[in-house]
Amino acid sequence: MAELAAMVQFVELEAMIILVIILALIFDFINGFHDTANAIATSVSTRALQPNHAVILVAGCNFFGAMVSTGVAKTIGGGIVSSPNIVDEKVIIAALMGAIFWNLLTWYFGIPSSSSHALIGGLIGAVLISVGLSGLNWQGVGKIILALILSPAIALVTGIIIMNIIFRLFDKSNPHVLNDNFRKLQRVSAAMIAFSNGSNDAQKSMGIITLALFSGGFIAEFEVPMFVKVMCAAAMAIGTATGGWRIIKTVGGKIFKLEPPSGFAADLNSSSVVFGATLLNLPVSTTHVVSGSIMGVGTANRVNAVRWGTARQMVKAWSMTIPITAAIGASAFALVEFVF
Repeated sequence: MAELAAMVQFVELEAMIILVIILALIFDFINGFHDTANAIATSVSTRALQPNHAVILVAGCNFFGAMVSTGVAKTIGGGIVSSPNIVDEKVIIAALMGAIFWNLLTWYFGIPSSSSHALIGGLIGAVLISVGLSGLNWQGVGKIILALILSPAIALVTGIIIMNIIFRLFDKSNPHVLNDNFRKLQRVSAAMIAFSNGSNDAQKSMGIITLALFSGGFIAEFEVPMFVKVMCAAAMAIGTATGGWRIIKTVGGKIFKLEPPSGFAADLNSSSVVFGATLLNLPVSTTHVVSGSIMGVGTANRVNAVRWGTARQMVKAWSMTIPITAAIGASAFALVEFVF
């Protein structure tokens, strides 16, 4: 009888793990089409790339970027909770439900919000209601939130610097020739931001799945298995290939009217900031970094050229994301606990 009970418990655990993996891949897919705008909005808005060509380019670069590192995955999986052993599959399912709901809602309204914030908020809420304050690694949470807050501010400042350098170097160039040359360069910079986006964003789902596998006893140490890397990279690439046109309109045209030089500067700056964060094993929001970069290059052109009203709406959505997804994650945990 005891053996039968143990077998049933194992089958239930396996089913929960499979559900975690499915939800994590759905989140990764949504993250892909939600964040496609980050990589192609500038090149599409300046007509450096045709939308369909841009999406194919970005999807491929997203996939390869996702395969280069697992440091961010370990930060997500081990830096938020005080111990992976206290987190069960119900907590992770609730966190993913909160993040998926918020991503779909903001995509529907064309708001370029952060998938990173959504996932972290959902996990914080689910852990708080299931385990309590002791379940969170507050030092790790603080470090992650600080990186999320500082990264767009850093992108804004460095965007101003890079744009001013371009002004100095090419101030006497023929505008028509300059635009043509920078459109060609944008094809490279679009690939760079797509690669850096994949290197940071896909790892969040990798971390969640690895956390579930580790806490369920399916892997002996917190190392991301190769099959998890491939699944998450593929899910993000497929999501990217579907496009996120509602958000592309906001990022590409409603913050600042981009020209090829400013579009290149924004992409180059964004890819540097995001990949720098990846090397430091820090999860950042590509959405926020790209938006910060566009505000920076716009400010370098002319402060009042930036549509600060749109920027304020975006910042308001950013500040709401973690509290709202934490509340959704907590509510989702209560629902999951009731169902299972």
